[in-house]
Order: sequence, then C-alpha cells, then structure tokens
Amino acid sequence: MTLTPVRPTRPASATDEFLRGLVARVPGSGGAVWPLTEVYTSDVLVDLPQSTPSDIEQAFATARTAQKKWAATPLKQRLAVFRRAHALFIDRARTIADLIQVESGKNRRMAIEETCDPPMIMSHYLRRAPKLLAPTRRGGPVPLVSSSTEIRVPKGVVGIIAPWNFPFATGISDAIPALMAGNAVVLKPDNKTALSPLYGVQLLEEAGLPRGLFQVVCGEGPDVGPTLIDQANYVMFTGSTATGKVIGEQAGRNLIGCCLELGGKNPMIVLPDADFADAVPGAVFGAFGNTGQICMHIERIYLPESRYEEFKEAFVAKASSLDVRAAYDFGPEMGSLVSVDHMNRVKSHVDDAVEKGATVLCGGRPRPDLGPAFFEPTILEGVTKDMLCGVTETFGPVVALHRYRTVDEAVELANDTDYGLNASVWGKDLRAASAVAARLETGNVNVNDSLATAYAAKGTPSGGVKTSGVGARHGDQGLLKYTDVQNLAVLKKPVMSPRPGQKYEKYVEGMLSGLKMMRRLRIR
Repeated sequence: MTLTPVRPTRPASATDEFLRGLVARVPGSGGAVWPLTEVYTSDVLVDLPQSTPSDIEQAFATARTAQKKWAATPLKQRLAVFRRAHALFIDRARTIADLIQVESGKNRRMAIEETCDPPMIMSHYLRRAPKLLAPTRRGGPVPLVSSSTEIRVPKGVVGIIAPWNFPFATGISDAIPALMAGNAVVLKPDNKTALSPLYGVQLLEEAGLPRGLFQVVCGEGPDVGPTLIDQANYVMFTGSTATGKVIGEQAGRNLIGCCLELGGKNPMIVLPDADFADAVPGAVFGAFGNTGQICMHIERIYLPESRYEEFKEAFVAKASSLDVRAAYDFGPEMGSLVSVDHMNRVKSHVDDAVEKGATVLCGGRPRPDLGPAFFEPTILEGVTKDMLCGVTETFGPVVALHRYRTVDEAVELANDTDYGLNASVWGKDLRAASAVAARLETGNVNVNDSLATAYAAKGTPSGGVKTSGVGARHGDQGLLKYTDVQNLAVLKKPVMSPRPGQKYEKYVEGMLSGLKMMRRLRIR
C-alpha cells in the first residue's frame, strides 16, 4: 500500500468562478449556506445555499409551469434534447470527473466510470422510449364494436433525492427517463456532493432542455425532504433503509408513488470450482471499489472450507497491495471516504468487531497521513451477528470472510439478512452457479462478477427486495414508473345493455354465450 502523503492540487477546471456559477442555481432566500469542502484537503470550495420551504415550493411552482409546455412538446422533440446531451456529456466527461472527485474524494477511475452512467441511460431510453410511450391499442370487451387504448401520461413533477456516493449517476440518470416521459424534476442532492449534478443540469440545458424544467434545491434531509415530498407527484429516493421508510410513509399519506433503493449487506458466494484468478480481483473490486461506498458492494464473502486458506491468502495480499492515496490522476486504486464523520462510522464498526472477537487480516485503521477521511482496505474474519458489521450495512472498505461446508449452507447464510439488494456467485460451471444465484433472496445477482454487470444492464430493472427497497430503476419499469396510465375506451355501438324491448334474461343468455364463444375462439 502506498504510504506517501500527498496534498493534490485541485483540478484546473474547478475554479472558484466556475463553482460559484454552479451553486448560483440553488435558491437560498434564508441566507444559510453549507461550506462545501474538498474531501482530500478539507479546504472550503464554495458556500452552497440552503433552500427554505418557501424556496422549495417556488421551485415546484416554476417546474410545474414549465412541465405543462414540456408535456405538450412532441416526444421526438423531447428526445432530440437527449441525443445532443449524450455527445455533450461524453465530451465533458473529464470536467465532470473533476467535480465528482473534489466533492466525494473517490479515485479517478471510479469518477470517470460514474460519468458514463447518464450517457448509457440516455442511449437505452432513446431506443425504448418511443415504443414505451406510444399509445397502445388494446381490445375492448366486445369485438369489432369496442376498443381500449393505453395512453401514458407524465406524473407531473418528480422529486428526486440523490445520495452522496454516486451523486452524478443517481442525480442525473434517475432524472433522464422522468424528463423523457414529459415530467419536470426537482432534485435534492446531498449537500456534500451537489456540484456534479448541478453541472449535469447545466449541460442538459445547454443541450436544449427548457430552463425551469429541472430545478435543484439543497439542504439537510429533515429540513428539505418533507416539503419536497409534499409538493411532488412522485418520489425517487436512493439511500438508507431507515430514511426510506420515512419517505415511503409520507408518500403513502400523500397517495403518491415512490421508488426506493435502500441499504444492503451484500453477500458473495465462491463455489468450490471457482477460478481464483478471476474471483480474487472480483472480490477486491466488490469490497473496495469506490472505497466500499457502493450500494451493491460486497460486505460478506462465503468460501468453501477446502479452499478457504487459499482464497484468504491471495485476497489479503491483493488488498494489502492496493494503491490508496489522494490524486487527480488514474493511478490510485482506492480513494477517500466521503467525510470524516463517515470514516468514524466505518471505524466504529471495525472497532466493535475487534472488541467482540473478530480478527483483522489487513487494514483496520484510519490513514490521516493520506487525507482526513482515508481508511485502509480492511478484511475481517470471525465476524458474528452480535457485531455491528455482522448485520448492519457498514458502507466502507470493510469485508468479512466466512467458511461454509455445503452449498446449501452457503445459500442459507447468504440469505440470513433483512436486506436483499445484490449478491454475487463465482464458479466455472455457469449452469450450477446460476442455479445457486436463483436461490438467493436479492433483487440483483451477478455470476462471475461482483456488481457491475447487473447495474450496467440498463435493459433490466434493478432494485431491492426485503428491506432493500421498493420498485426499480432501469428497464421498461424505470421509465414507466414516471407515468400514469389513461384508459381511453371507445364503444362504436351500444351493445353492452339489452336492446329496446329485449328481456333481460334473453340478454344475459346472449352475453354468457358470447363469453364462451370468445374463449373458444381465443378472441378474449
């Protein structure tokens, strides 16, 4: 592990003038500000305005006015904005990555990968949206003389509450299908990571998105969230299970829909026939990618007893040799945690485990010599369910190794959690590995990958089960959730009641005979 302390120079693109221009979009009539800091150095970057309830109400009013015109805009014209934005986002990827790094502290490799998510979402829905949003003719109750058409209409104004771990990917990618469907968006990013989504909104407007349609408000969750939910027609939230329950309860009282991607305690099962040349690097990325701050990252690894020591030795060696440091280039393999507060939370999980008998195989310590919020990649064994990190999401570069005797035992252990967001299975026999994967109680499961394949598959819905969430992003569901369905039914001739002078009994006989005939002919 690289130990050389370094104080990196802020990227040239992140000038004071540029940052002030970004935060000027945020309403803050109360005068309160949040000092947004560079994670690597703790230097204040810019003062972020904090929005008051009246600011949020005004943001929704502005968005609602813009949405009426946007919804009336032909879909082809709406999608043209995102065709232009796709190229623009790729051309500005390096500037976006600069902002992601200065505000979150993640390494540049992960930052540049994050910039690719919105273009991938745009590309997918540019292909699918015309079909998904087109009126669909259905059969009516009586053949030939009746019809029914499914019409997709926008919800109105969608409230999006985005997390700090992938601020650009969630803040912008979750908004794209909502906007394509004809909605407006009011986004609340985390205070710590508001710069990159603010730049994303600026780029969308540069591509032709009408001003006012995509609003951004800022503030701490308890201060901003309730007003945002009360004003929204639909809510998209990514974050903790505890907060998700609060949001779901308020959305339910307001009789609006919500999509919640929540916490996880994601397992990885290594089968006896797994190729460790692939599984070990896969585990390293699964556990330590984005410094362990990925909703779908691996926190529990289950290993066959016969190969436990072999995997442990290779995994510890690989984790111990990771290049961990602060830099705005592609050298480091792991960066910082997002804040000192979060680093202390991760440390408390490790300390609790050690106090209760767990063994640290590598790491386990903060690294203030590298930066204020750095923490070593940490591997534990002997973790039990009476430990914080045995049952609670740690959300940091900490993973526990466990032994199993049979595959059935491994499946039982992997499922022994209230969470169900992501899982991973490794084995050479793909049919056998897929069969194990099918037994896991999780919304996403990867075979011979830790997490990226499932998340990057934009055509398939991605969400959690159990306490890991409700609903999904991606796939057809990821766009259709932002719409309501209008059933336009047409009756050409009044045949759904007795004819004048016809006895009701005779009408009933004809109706029942008709139902039998339609079933026999497979008409209805």
